[in-house]
Amino acid sequence: MTESPAEQQPAPVPTLNIANVLTVLRIIMVPFFIWALVADEKDYSVMRWVAVAIFAVAMYTDKLDGDLARSRGLITNFGKIADPIADKLLTGSALVMFSILAELPWWITIVILVREWGITLVRFVVIRYGVMAASRGGKLKTVLQAVAIVLYLLPWTFTFDWLHAVAFGVMLLTLAVTVVTGVDYLVKAWQLRAAATK
Repeated sequence: MTESPAEQQPAPVPTLNIANVLTVLRIIMVPFFIWALVADEKDYSVMRWVAVAIFAVAMYTDKLDGDLARSRGLITNFGKIADPIADKLLTGSALVMFSILAELPWWITIVILVREWGITLVRFVVIRYGVMAASRGGKLKTVLQAVAIVLYLLPWTFTFDWLHAVAFGVMLLTLAVTVVTGVDYLVKAWQLRAAATK
């Protein structure tokens, strides 16, 4: 006895699943992360370490929710939209706070944020033509951003001049990779649209 087409279709993935819960949790962590940096008042003591811990946990949930979504088939439209937004909120809030605290030049923060939110918007615009998969350069950019932000978060960075120099160097490298990969994504988006409209 053959199954009907309706019976052969997989059950829809519920929006409320562990991967999406972790994504929402990451968004909820952002104001607490900001609060920890503000509460530290540039003392570079306990609250700064709290900010480091919150950021580390949030970054781990980013990896975990992606792994769970792929391994358990929990990919949803909500997750596709919320996950990159959660990432940009977390890294963006860190960069903005660094600039507010006069620890990072505003021009670096602005360039990175324009690239990040701009490419996110481009992804949503061209999604009707196809999905732009994350490139190796994009993954390298994500890793570098996380490393640069952690280095800036560490209280030791503003105690030792050599460590501050290392942190700034990694941030400049992050900036360069961020811009280059942004241009690459724009080219791919144009090619994707051009191929789909032929």
